[in-house]
Amino acid sequence: MHAFPCGTPALDFVGTLRARRNDEPTEKLSGPGALDAWFTEAGLMDREPGATPAGLAEAIELREAIYGLVFARLHGEPLPEDAVRVVNAHAAGRPIAVQLAADGSVTRGALVAEGLSQLAREAVGIVGGPEGDLLRECGRPECTQVYVDHSRGHRREWCSMKTCGNRMKATAFRARQKQPSAA
Repeated sequence: MHAFPCGTPALDFVGTLRARRNDEPTEKLSGPGALDAWFTEAGLMDREPGATPAGLAEAIELREAIYGLVFARLHGEPLPEDAVRVVNAHAAGRPIAVQLAADGSVTRGALVAEGLSQLAREAVGIVGGPEGDLLRECGRPECTQVYVDHSRGHRREWCSMKTCGNRMKATAFRARQKQPSAA
C-alpha cells in the first residue's frame, strides 16, 4: 500500500523512496508489481500496466531525476543537467490513454512509459512554473516528502497532518509534559 500525502502524483511518486537521509531509506518500489500497484493506487490508471524490471529501472531513474530537480529548486540551485535530460525525455512521450465506453464510463489504461510520461510532464509544470516557489519539504526530521504548499499564508509544515503532523505534535506534547511546572 502506498501513501499519497503530497497532493500531486509526481511528488507522491518522489515519495516512494522514504526517509532519504537515513542510512537505509525505505524503497516502496521494491519490484515491478509495486510499480503497477502505485499507478493504480494513485488513480492514474484503472488497470495495472504490466511493469517489467526494465520499466521499474526507468521509473526509479525518473523518480530520482524529479527529486534532483525539486531539491535544486527548493535550495535555489541550478537544475542538474542530467535530471533535466531524463525528465524532458520522459515528458516527450505519449500520455496515458483514456477511452470512453458506450455506457459513458472512462477508462485509463496505459503502459508504464505512458504513466512515466505523465509524471514527467507534471514535474516540468511544477518545477518550471509558479508552483516551484511553493515547494516545501516536510518538517519532520525523519521525513523527506516534498509537497506544494497551497495553504493559506503558505505556512504548511508537514507533508500530511495525519502522519507527520500528528507525530510532531505528539512529540512536542510529550516534551511539554516532561518539563517541571513553573510554580
